[in-house]
Amino acid sequence: MVPDILLATLNAKYIHAAFGLRYLLANLGDLRTRAEIREFEISQRPIDVVENLLRERPRIIGLGVYIWNVTQTTEVVCLLKRLAPDVSIVLGGPEVSYETEGQAVVALADYVIAGEADLAFPELCCQLLNGQVPGQKIIRPPVPEFSRLVLPYDLYSADDIAHRIIYVEASRGCPFKCEFCLSSLDIPVRQSPLKSSPLARRESGAGQGFLEHLDGLISRGARHLKFVDRTFNLNVGVSLEILGFLLERWQPGMLFHFEMVPDRLPTELREMICKFPAGSIQLEVGVQTFNPEVGGLIERRQDYGRLRENLAFLRSRTHAHIHADLIAGLPGESLESFGSGFDQLIALQPHEIQVGILKRLRGTTLSRHDAAFGMIYNPHPPYEILENRLINFPLMQRVKRFARYWDLVGNSGNFVETTPLLWSGQSSPFAAFMKWSDWLYAKTRRTDSIALARLMELIFEYLRQEVGVEPTVAARALWIDYKRGGRQDKPSLLKDFLLDEGPEPHRGHAGSLKRQARHG
Repeated sequence: MVPDILLATLNAKYIHAAFGLRYLLANLGDLRTRAEIREFEISQRPIDVVENLLRERPRIIGLGVYIWNVTQTTEVVCLLKRLAPDVSIVLGGPEVSYETEGQAVVALADYVIAGEADLAFPELCCQLLNGQVPGQKIIRPPVPEFSRLVLPYDLYSADDIAHRIIYVEASRGCPFKCEFCLSSLDIPVRQSPLKSSPLARRESGAGQGFLEHLDGLISRGARHLKFVDRTFNLNVGVSLEILGFLLERWQPGMLFHFEMVPDRLPTELREMICKFPAGSIQLEVGVQTFNPEVGGLIERRQDYGRLRENLAFLRSRTHAHIHADLIAGLPGESLESFGSGFDQLIALQPHEIQVGILKRLRGTTLSRHDAAFGMIYNPHPPYEILENRLINFPLMQRVKRFARYWDLVGNSGNFVETTPLLWSGQSSPFAAFMKWSDWLYAKTRRTDSIALARLMELIFEYLRQEVGVEPTVAARALWIDYKRGGRQDKPSLLKDFLLDEGPEPHRGHAGSLKRQARHG
């Protein structure tokens, strides 16, 4: 049957399944049989996306708009309105939920649902399919009660489970007010019912509870579950129940990903995390800054003593893979302050340090600092900081290259043994890696498409000529890293310096999880 409603979005990559679209379809009620999901990727040409959408002659097209796809989605909507002006285009998603005035994609569309659209979208579709004209273009529905929502997990297909990251959520909202984050606007925190409720089933048809759905996903073969909860360890009792549930069902090859605040890790939660085997749990820890004054300025207040203690515990006493976030470009933070934070984080040895560049997301209150700190952002997605009064544009460009090269070298898992040699004998890993970053850019004049073999050659050259590392030491470290990827052929540039194969790989600051598993 030809669908009347198409739910579509452009994902960053195929591996990212569109969680929001599945929620919309699950909650369409009687319209569910008249709707289907179509997922695309931002690498596809907008004209080809439009051809696919119009082939099925839908009456309504709902599009999820995000920071990573708004440029392409704007072109898609423009083409749709030229080719099929009678098709109703409904937008949703964080990129069109705030500051809608002046957005080209909003101007082109027929309707926009700002905020959580789970229940508002079916109401709008009923009106449109019945020939009714809604009273307003921008619809701002109330926050829905979680108990009224039909959970969408049965809409993950067998192919999704086999080949994609499966997104799940036990809660929505965040109690914190970090000014750089959209989640700070998502209040209050709401918990998904963990178990089914007869009353909820009668009143809304919501059906199974969250844990029952998790059990179903695992029974169907799901192995990589990514929790999108903004603060998984906020309600410790709920966290313990979910972790215990997952631990009972754990099988080799399973990976569970959680976001957590780093200064909240009570004894019972520590003990539970300790029970998970190696490679089974990843914790994304939002540090963002080690500068208390900067943290206070942006409403990111945390106990740094507990943060350090908790990270040290997780790193030394558990098998969890630790992914820690820092943000460069925050108002009031100089390069020296950011570098000090990076060095402090290196000392705590998380497996990954994600160096993020500050973005001015629509709806956040970060703009209140623009005048005082000279904050200038790129007006185009992803709205990254260009400069401020403490870090001018040329210096910010160096920081962005630092972040990119750190991802290629420090986070990739390809240079676990070699990376620490870049700051051999230096007091500041940040300063040393910045020097390497500047040298690498001067050599290559690019920040992407550097082949692994070429990158290894450049690192070897730099370690020998600029850092003064003994060639045999550098060659041994690179050879150990090279073998870690399952390769046994000795690269020609190392052969003359490898008297033996060196020690077995040890547990360094970088992780052993495949990059696809670590990022999602």
